[in-house]
Amino acid sequence: MSIFDDARAPAAAAKVILRGRKVVGGCDEGEALVTRDTISGWGGINERDGTIIERRHELRGVSFKDKVLVFPGAKGSSGWSAYFHMTRLNGVAPKAMIFNTMTTKVALGAVVTHAPAMTELDQDPLTVIETGDWVRVDADHGVVEVTKRRACLSARSGPTTK
Repeated sequence: MSIFDDARAPAAAAKVILRGRKVVGGCDEGEALVTRDTISGWGGINERDGTIIERRHELRGVSFKDKVLVFPGAKGSSGWSAYFHMTRLNGVAPKAMIFNTMTTKVALGAVVTHAPAMTELDQDPLTVIETGDWVRVDADHGVVEVTKRRACLSARSGPTTK
């Protein structure tokens, strides 16, 4: 191996570590789905396929199935938790949840979903995490590890030579 081989090696993916408070324990990882809109459970999601159906929501028609859902919090009625519980029963729940505002709706929804969930992070997850980033939520240890998508894409493409 020559010294030039090291110069052409792809750059390491940029990682960001966030620390916060556990709502539901566990550890899982997946692609992030981020919204700055709160989510309504009853009338806002389709519990059969995990899509957001609320008319004016920025993610209308997008599924959170097998994603790490990053959102500000819950809105609407206490039916929120029942609808998210049904997503788990139907196999379309998010892998994990990260949210800013703790309410009884979102807390109970996270519990019945059985997905690792965290809140009160040391940085605003809505500004740090982007849709498509790879996110590992270790709620048991209060750690969220974010691998930035842009860094992964540039690392994969590597340097160009002519």
